[in-house]
Amino acid sequence: MEDLNTTGRMHKIIMTNRRTCTVNGVNDVLSFDLREILLETEQGMLMIRGNELHVNRLTLDKGEVDIDGRIDSFVYSDTAASGEKQESFFARLFR
Repeated sequence: MEDLNTTGRMHKIIMTNRRTCTVNGVNDVLSFDLREILLETEQGMLMIRGNELHVNRLTLDKGEVDIDGRIDSFVYSDTAASGEKQESFFARLFR
């Protein structure tokens, strides 16, 4: 099996009853609102979608984020591999 973790920090998601989750291996929080949270992780960009989403705890020096709300999906994208330019934070903010 291919090891995608090249920088040494472990990426892990722990979800309980689709209501709370803890994400490790987070490099940055790019954007968040009540329906979508966009994280830069050790394994690529991670989009979390749902309803009434809240970032409860953010500890970037440890790479940890706690989220609660109704979680509907986790979607990863590897923008470097696809060759597409990532939309900027401000472009997403002012849509």
